[in-house]
This record gives sequence, structure tokens and C-alpha cells, in this order.
Amino acid sequence: MNIAGERGNVSGPYRDGATDPASGELGAEEVWQEPVDRLLIRLATTRTGLASTEVQSRLATHGPNDAATIKRSPLWLQFLARFRNPLVIILLVASALSAATGDVASFVVVVTIVTISMTLDFVQEVRAQNAVEALRRSVAVQATVRRDGTSLSVPIDQLVPGDIVELIAGDLVPADSRLLESRDLFVNQALLTGEPYPAEKRAGDAALGAENPAGASNAVFAGTSVISGTATIVICRTGGKTALGHLATSLAEKPPATAFAVGIRRFGMLIMRLTVLMVLFVRVVNISFHRPVPESLMFALALAVGLTPELLPMIVTVTLARSAMELAKRKVIVKRLSAIHDLGAMNVLCTDKTGTLTEATIKLVRAVDGHGTESQRAYVYAYVNSRFESGMKSPLDEAILAAHPFDMTGWTKIDEVPFDFERRRVSVLVEHDGRRRLIVKGAPEDLLRLSEQYEDAAGAERALDAETHRAFEATLEALSVQGFRALGIASRSVDTSHKTAAITDEISLVFSGFAVFLDPPKASAGETIQAMAAAGISMKVLTGDNELVTRHVFAEIGVPVTGVLTGEALTQLSEEALIGQLPRVNLFCRVNPQQKHRVLMALKRVGHVVGFMGDGINDAPALHAADVGISVDGAADVARAAADLILLEHDLSVVREAVLYGRRTVQNVSKYVLMGSSSNFGNMFSMAGAALFLPFLPMLPIQILLNNLLYDVSEIAIPFDQVDQEAVAAPVKWDVRLIEKFMLVFGPVSSIFDFLTFYALLSLFGAGEALFQTGWFIESMTTQILVVFAIRTRRRFYRSKPHPFLVTMALGSVTAAAVLPLLPLGRWFGFVTPPPLFFVYLIGATVAYLALVEVSKVVFYRILAPR
Repeated sequence: MNIAGERGNVSGPYRDGATDPASGELGAEEVWQEPVDRLLIRLATTRTGLASTEVQSRLATHGPNDAATIKRSPLWLQFLARFRNPLVIILLVASALSAATGDVASFVVVVTIVTISMTLDFVQEVRAQNAVEALRRSVAVQATVRRDGTSLSVPIDQLVPGDIVELIAGDLVPADSRLLESRDLFVNQALLTGEPYPAEKRAGDAALGAENPAGASNAVFAGTSVISGTATIVICRTGGKTALGHLATSLAEKPPATAFAVGIRRFGMLIMRLTVLMVLFVRVVNISFHRPVPESLMFALALAVGLTPELLPMIVTVTLARSAMELAKRKVIVKRLSAIHDLGAMNVLCTDKTGTLTEATIKLVRAVDGHGTESQRAYVYAYVNSRFESGMKSPLDEAILAAHPFDMTGWTKIDEVPFDFERRRVSVLVEHDGRRRLIVKGAPEDLLRLSEQYEDAAGAERALDAETHRAFEATLEALSVQGFRALGIASRSVDTSHKTAAITDEISLVFSGFAVFLDPPKASAGETIQAMAAAGISMKVLTGDNELVTRHVFAEIGVPVTGVLTGEALTQLSEEALIGQLPRVNLFCRVNPQQKHRVLMALKRVGHVVGFMGDGINDAPALHAADVGISVDGAADVARAAADLILLEHDLSVVREAVLYGRRTVQNVSKYVLMGSSSNFGNMFSMAGAALFLPFLPMLPIQILLNNLLYDVSEIAIPFDQVDQEAVAAPVKWDVRLIEKFMLVFGPVSSIFDFLTFYALLSLFGAGEALFQTGWFIESMTTQILVVFAIRTRRRFYRSKPHPFLVTMALGSVTAAAVLPLLPLGRWFGFVTPPPLFFVYLIGATVAYLALVEVSKVVFYRILAPR
């Protein structure tokens, strides 16, 4: 969300001035205009932080520090909310009216069945939601806060006004805050201002740029992130009371619904429309035949409740939650449940090279001059630059500092120009032995371009002529061909009056040499990429490294490079030209964050479901843009906050496992939907036919509700079912057209055997009202539940092993339906004992029905829905 156009409104929420000081809340102007010491007094805090007891009190007053938090109702209210379904309310009222006329037994049975069904749904869904919430909290973004005189990490939603928080590069700013201390602090506040460049912030009582809240130089705001430097802040506003929180209410847009969510909604609406048509038809027929109004109304309402797919939300939630918990065992934490479906549909994965194709154990192997000779000066300058750099240390910086110690005595930092992904370099202005020098470290090609001189082996500065320039480029190319990564090191002397560093100082440099690194290829990467390809997922590597280094890694792991695009070439391509290149190219080199984002959007534009795997500050835009954003536990806060999945191990094979779970999830939800659509559509035909020729109701209202309850119980096990291997061999997308075709084919197949049962009950068994209702109840339950074993697989049903839990629940429900009419309890539901020959008929009819379903299934998947 870019709210640059609403700057005038940013300060709006604060213009009402400060509230009661005891509340710990301040108006926006007070955040940056009041002297720090007075501000701390107003917030009733100190630089050592709050006491834990005070934190709990303030948390109760202000609530969680999360602008998007929706306060949950108590569980008992959530449970009662289940009864707000209009159909259920009318049904209960109608049954109460029946009780008032003397039919108390039916009222008790209806209330009991509805309550059991609602409880079953509620318990399953709440348990699933609680389990997923616990997983999310395990990877919640943390802040370093001072409490009780010590520093500790807490989730950012537990911060309160008055908390003292320490920030470093890569951190998210957790709330609207005033700077107490800062050092070389640069903040990305594009979310608030729309400006893409980092803004410098400094602690102090005077606020520069205070005409716009986000521009105040001595304050930082929720929704921004630290690019470089460090700071200590005091939190002034949290949650929905921040500038971003106030605007989020009116400006925040919901993310577009996924294909999975749209498909579920379309299916639900389809069934609801069919249900309404069916109920109206049955109601008209009953009125035409002058049947009792209360009984007809109860039947219509019970039919509506029975046909409504009220279990669908629970099945979806439990299935997704179970997959999330299984993935957690494999060290993948799911932050957004619907991302599991997107994983199943993903057919392109974009990733960086480091940690995915390589071991991410980067080591500095040597520092050399432009001719490839060992150079102590190049190492010293690289070390000083990395040591003084205040931004988030990259793995290359860590490797330089870990190589071997260097005595920094006598070196003093004066200023810094932080790293950014456009310049691809960082500069520090230092003083040593009374002389000042700007030391620059970054992309070697750029530093060579900016250099006019070089240092020879004796340390003398010589002109960097064209021939020497070509020799240095050859050295870089030779290193790259061998798989080494390199950083360029350059510097320039400046006058002692030079007190600040700027981008404009990065000219006329003296080239010192290269820092040379080795990151060994990951032995398992080649096999994993091949396995991903076999599963229908193409890999595209988006890296900041040059082409030669990355080609070497590809060769080492045995993966062919099918095409290459560099960042420079990418800038020359139109959108149409880029789309034309996408099928061929699997390696993008020297690309910046904006170019990564552009590649992802182009892939999505041509219909791919795209995943992106990244862990750096610069990866947040791409993680947001991808259908599935994947990061790792040690990533920068901004990357983890943007990701949908967090890997506790940086391993591509874990992603492949997660993809398979995503596909299993979609397949299991599809089982319930296919069963529900075919059985409900079949019941429509059966009810319509029965209503036309029967002089009585084909099934009592309480029998319909009992049918619905037992069916729901049998379906609880679907989230646990096993999935055939070939069903997860390729990306799985939600296919509403398949569901509609399936319903139109298998619904009538179900009705054929319902009508056959009607004939058998009336002609063979001479059934009256009670026996007819009992017989159809048993036959309907048996065929409706057992068909799951045929529908759950494209194979012959006996060649696909269902989960034991599914078998137990299905057979248990069928047994209950068959045995209940034989028990005294069955009288409460209007059942009578069927003749023994009926059960012989039931077995034959069920076998014939399942056989016809099997034949229809083969024809359906071969002609109407081939893979």
C-alpha cells in the first residue's frame, strides 16, 4: 500500500492533541517536537525501559501492537454465532411450534441433532485455528526491548507505549516512535511517503522536515524499515493508533482472493442456489397436494439444512491446518494458510543462488590486486570498510571480518554512504594517521568503471589506462570462470576538512584489487532441481552475481543453463519482449530488486503461479509480489514479515516437500467437494421425483437432519486421507469446471439407484409411509457415504488405499444408519424395522451402484476430464 498521495491525512489522527498523560499516548506533533526528557516523563518511562508489571497493565489498556488485529469474541459467543444461520433459526422455531402442538419428541431430537452438528464443526475448526496461530507465533517478528533493566526479544505485537526498543539494520520499525539515540541511521519509508530512497534520521530535539510526519528527522514510524545504522527509540503510539494504523482502516485493500478461495465460494453459491430451487419446488408441490403446512415447512427447512454444505469451511480449515502442522514437523512454518493451496498450484519457483544452489558457507580465500597478485592493502581496505559499515552485514562482510584479525587501532570512522541496490556499493570515510580516505567496496565492474588510477605492488598510484583496465577485467573473468565471487576494493584520498561522505564523492577512485570468495555448490541441489522439474516446477535463478560465476555453479551441480538475461539487458527489454524471453531463460544475473519484481510480475501475467524464495532486505517487494513468498528463519525482519512460509532450514528439498503437501491438501478438499456436489445434486432429483408421486413425505425432517449429521461425521476424516502418488505429480489448480461436470454426471447416477429403491420399497416390500422413509434413509446413507471410496481416487477403488481413519468413520456411520432402525431409539426418529430381505436388496443395490460409479468414473476421466 502506497499512501504517498495521502500525506496530508497522515497527521490527521493526531491533530486532536494529546490525551491524558496517564494513558501514555501522544499527539503526532508531540512525538517529534517535545524535548526527549520531557517526552519520557509524559510516557512514564526511562531509558532503561518499563517494568514487566507495567507492561501488562499497558497492554490491557492499549491492546496488541497490530493495526490489523481483530479482537476475538469469547469462545461461547463464537459457538452461539454458529446458530445465526437463518435456515437453522427458522428450523428451530418451526420445531418449537411443533412442540407447542404436542410433538415434543421431534423438537428434542431436532435441537439435539443441530447442537451436535454445530459442536462438531466448531470444535474441529477452533482446534485447527489455534494450532495454526501457535505456528505463526513461533516465527513472529521480534523486537529487542529493554524491560526490567535488561534487553530481551519479544514479539512486536507485545510492545506498548513507553517501551524502549533497540533497532539495527534489517529491523522493522514496530510503532510510531521518537529517536533517543541514533548512529548512521537510514530508513526506508516508501510505504508512508512513496519515496524509494532511504531517509536519514537523527536523534535530537529539533525536527527537520516536520511539516510531514514521516519526514520528521527525529522520529520513525510503523511500516518503515531500517536500511542501515542503529538506533534506540521510545514507542509513543501502537497498533491502530499509529499513523499507518489510522490510514489502514480507510486505505488498506484486501489482497485479491486466490483461485482456491474463489473456487470454494463459487461451489458454495452453486449448491446454495440449487438448494433454494429444490426447497421452493418441494414447497410448491406440497402446497399443491394440500399437505399439512407445519410438516411441509419443517421438511423444506430440514431439506435446506441437509443440502447446504455447512461442513465445507471446517473441512477446508482442518485440511489446511493439518498440512500446516505436518509441514511444521518438516521445519516449514506456514504463516498464511491459503498459501498451502498456492504451493500446490505453483509451477515456477524463482530463487537466489546463495543457500539454494550453494552451501551459503562463504569464505574469503584471498585478496588480490588487479593482476591477481596477493595484496595486503586490498585486504586492509576491505576489512576497514566492512568493520565500519553500519548496515546489516552481508555474508561477504562476515567472511571478510572472519578471515583473519586486523588491528583497527588508529582508524576512525567519519561518515558513511550506505549500500543500496542501485549503486551496489558502500563507502566509508575514515581517518588514519591524520589523513582521510574514502574507502569503497562493491560490484567490481562498477568500481573499475569509477576508477582512474590503481595501486601497484609497491603501493604507488598509477594511471588506469585502457590496457591495464582490460587486464583487470581479464583477472575478474578468470576468477568468475573458476566459480569465485569477487568484490572490488577502491579508495580516494580527501582533504581533512572533508567531514561528510556523499555519492558524488565516489569518483576518480584508486583501484586496490579484489576480495575473492568461495561458496561451494550444494551437492544435493542438482538432484532437487531435477526432482522439482519432474514435478512440473521450473526453477529460475535471480542473482546479483555475474553470469560467469553462476554458470560455473550450474555446471558443478549438473543443471543446464537454457538462457541468460543480465540486469543491463533487462532494462533494454519491453514488457512484451521480456515475456517472450521467459520460456527460454532460467538464469537472471546482476539483477536488482526492482528487476526481480518485474520478472515475477511478467511470469504471473502469462498465467504462471509463481513462488519466490529470498531472505534479504531487498527481497521484500518480490516476496510480496509472488503467489507464494518463502523466506528462512534467519532472514531480515522485512523479508520474514513479507513471506507466507518460513523455512527453519535453508534447503530447496524442503520446499519440494511443502509443494507435495500443498497438492495433497487441494486433492483432499476436492474429495469432499466432489462428494458433496454429486450427492446433493442427486438428492435434488430424488426429492423432486418423490415429491411428485408420493402421497407422503419421502423422509421426515428429523430423519433428514440425522442423515446430515451422520454424513458429516463420516467426512471428518477426509483431511487425514492419503492421496495417490500420480495425483500430486504435477501442479494442482482448483478446477470449478471439473466440479460442475462431475456433479452433472454422478448426481443422476446416484438418483438412478434412489428411484430403484423407491420402486423396490413400494412394489417388492409393499412399504407404507414409515417403512418407505426408513428404507430410503438407510439406502441413501449407505450409498452416499460408501461412494467416497470410489470418488477419492482416479484409480480403481481397490488399488488405492484410504486412510484407516476414513475407513473407520465411513463404515461406522453406515453401520449406525443401518442399526438405528432396529433399536428402540429408532422410534424417536420415526423408523420401523425393515424386513430381512430389504438388507439383501441393500447389499445388491450398493454393489451395483459402486460398480456403475466405477465405470462412469473411467469414462468421465478419459473423455470429459483427461489429465
